[in-house]
Amino acid sequence: MNLTVADEKKTHHMKAFETVQLYFDRAADQLDLDSSMRKLLKMPKREVTVEVPVEMDNGSIETLVGFRVQHNNSRGPMKGGLRYHWDVDLDEVRALASLMTWKTAVVNIPYGGAKGGICVDPRNLSRKETERISRKFVDQIHEIIGPDKDIPAPDMGTNGETMSWIRNQWEKYHGFNPACITGKPVEDYGAAGREEATGRGCGILAFKLLKRLGRRPKDISVAIQGFGNVGSHAAKYMHESEFKIVAISDISGGYYNKDGLNIPAALSYVIKHGSLEGFVGAESISNSELLSLDCDVLVPSAIGGVITMENVDDIKAKYIIEGANGPVHAYADEVLFDRGTLVLPDILANAGGVTVSYFEWVQNRQYYSWDLNRVRAQLDSILSSAFEDVWTMGNEKNVSLRTAAFMIAIQRVRRATELQGI
Repeated sequence: MNLTVADEKKTHHMKAFETVQLYFDRAADQLDLDSSMRKLLKMPKREVTVEVPVEMDNGSIETLVGFRVQHNNSRGPMKGGLRYHWDVDLDEVRALASLMTWKTAVVNIPYGGAKGGICVDPRNLSRKETERISRKFVDQIHEIIGPDKDIPAPDMGTNGETMSWIRNQWEKYHGFNPACITGKPVEDYGAAGREEATGRGCGILAFKLLKRLGRRPKDISVAIQGFGNVGSHAAKYMHESEFKIVAISDISGGYYNKDGLNIPAALSYVIKHGSLEGFVGAESISNSELLSLDCDVLVPSAIGGVITMENVDDIKAKYIIEGANGPVHAYADEVLFDRGTLVLPDILANAGGVTVSYFEWVQNRQYYSWDLNRVRAQLDSILSSAFEDVWTMGNEKNVSLRTAAFMIAIQRVRRATELQGI
């Protein structure tokens, strides 16, 4: 059986790191980056795999595997989340660490990229087990993380409480320094506005993009896949900005109303019930039906890899705002670009979280806290400049916004690398 290139693309499921490298190479080709610099910028600086032995509530000993990949520190200390998820492996962590290098460079905050995780299903853990696992993990990696080296943050399966445990455990070795981790609760040296930042950033950027295209929010229909931290805050901001949100979804399925959903009601429903299951005022649809709805804006903000070569032809949205990391398969991304669908890439679209993490780190180092209005104003300012840079580059070079974002990021990291010498 002879496969055509198109068939091969359909059947080839790229690994996460491979996808990031493909995006990198597309941008590097535009920049005429030589092979030695490419290799230097692609290769992670350090990869650590550790065993995390932990006593479970029933007395048994479970040995988990934890990872921390530190990709690049030429622009500053490395920064990146910690995820507790059953799919965590070295390839995924490596890809996400690399994305963090480009993400912090696109928004021009003085960090490099890192990422970490533990392969475990957090849904099966008690609160005490999660705490013991977190502390054991810190015991294994505390020497390579810290406010001047590598600053972790929450990700899938972790939250502010997890960050407080990690901070406390790290400080047992190194003394008081709340800047060793971000995404902490506000009462524990966290930043106001950190929790909402990623979703709010998606909303801010959707607004900027449509303003650039001369479209008004109230004429725009939006479907949001995922109603967790990112999706719910994106929905809240977009609803307040008068976008018409016609569909949302979570693990229980999708909820659709062509006239627009009552987002405040959905938000309070989730707070009360823990998920959208049983939410009324909308017809039930599947998560895959949500992706192919005939709407203006699609915000995939759940997990990676949801738009693939298998379903890309069903995607009808004109604009895609990547709330999640890597929601579009690399080859599907090409199809969307050729078709004229504008994709605002994850390394810009969801950079609100790391930007406010940076504000948290700055406040911790100064022992001085900002109010919510200052955080929001600074976030808006940083994302606006980054958006204008990417938009201009995309138009000047006639490339996708993703390639434009990578080009800007690569130039900044390359420059820092050259200035420091190898």
